[in-house]
Amino acid sequence: MIIKKFTIGMGDRFAHQGNAQLQAVIKAQDAGLDIYPTWNKSFREHSIVKSHPQDLRTEADDAVAALGWDKVYYVDADHIGLKTVDSFISGSNFYTLDVADFVGETPNAQDVDDFVTANQKYTGSLQIPGIASTFEVTEADLRQVAGKFLVAIKGAKDIYNHIVATKGDEHFITEVSVDETDLPQTPIDLLLILSMIAAEGIPAQTIAPKFTGRFNKGVDYVGDLVQFEKEFDQDLYVIKFAIKEFGLPQTLKLSIHSGSDKFSIYPIIKNLISKHDAGLHVKTAGTTWLEEIIGLAEAGGEALTIAKEVYAGAYSRFDELTGPYATVIDVDKSALPTPEEVNGWDSDKYVNTLRHVQSHADYNQNFRQLIHVGFKVAAEMTDRYTGALKKNEAIIAKNVTENIWERHILQIFGS
Repeated sequence: MIIKKFTIGMGDRFAHQGNAQLQAVIKAQDAGLDIYPTWNKSFREHSIVKSHPQDLRTEADDAVAALGWDKVYYVDADHIGLKTVDSFISGSNFYTLDVADFVGETPNAQDVDDFVTANQKYTGSLQIPGIASTFEVTEADLRQVAGKFLVAIKGAKDIYNHIVATKGDEHFITEVSVDETDLPQTPIDLLLILSMIAAEGIPAQTIAPKFTGRFNKGVDYVGDLVQFEKEFDQDLYVIKFAIKEFGLPQTLKLSIHSGSDKFSIYPIIKNLISKHDAGLHVKTAGTTWLEEIIGLAEAGGEALTIAKEVYAGAYSRFDELTGPYATVIDVDKSALPTPEEVNGWDSDKYVNTLRHVQSHADYNQNFRQLIHVGFKVAAEMTDRYTGALKKNEAIIAKNVTENIWERHILQIFGS
């Protein structure tokens, strides 16, 4: 299976917004933007909301049928490992191989020696076409990168082989995720990781490196924009070089995780993918869940009450809900309103505090991030929450579609 050049990953915690999400992609196609949908959901998210991976396939298929979409679409088993992949195999045609648990594990000494021998030619002064500066690479650099990533990439191969054993090797897209590490990868790190991927025979079509800065959930990028631009530009040159050097798929492209709502870097990304004529995959997830809550708040009445209760529950369970996401959120608890304050809000106040319009006086990124990780509270409401989604489908769908189309697709891929 060959991935399309431009793809957008769309998460949907409660599997009710497939039509609204696809409508955003249809708007893109109607505007001449050749974007293709990917529905993604992780094992952790399925576990929290008590859904099954096949439910995501059903949601995608139903949306495609309802809206008459006759083009390619993908269902991504997001951040899966060998222990979690089995339940995703039948319903998915895109697998994000998550090897974070193996990063930094000590590799076999012979494997390291073999890697060093295979990549010895890159030591000394290395010039990557397109990058003005040269890189000084030593054998110690090779051993350092091998020590950090070799076990992880071999772990990715184990997951890949497990999928192939069931599906064959022609019926899915493979992404390798190395974004959940402590430091951003340098161009040489990325080159050597791609060398490992090629050596293991993994036909990766997307690679998710760690970039400089903070990619916090549901809010804008925090970091040095100049440095991000330099890294992104260099990574695109590295990918071009690696495709030729290692025989990786011609369709190999960057994947940006936690890519929703990073408005300050979208112009940089847009300019650079145009400059390089490069493909791109952007993963969004929680931004749709936030639009559900915004839609409920706009609807008023019982729906607004539910939105307020979600916040109250998240506030009272702050440590429990923020803990698993500690590396991808920055919530200043002192800047959060109390549940008692929120209970006194009308629809406009709640919506304007949550909606990602940074220029609005009411916008509170701490409130937004806490709601982002608070979907477990809604999941525990079971039918009361999903019933509210059905009852207020039109207003929620409008928010979901506009968010993906206007704030994301247009900003990243628009002309």
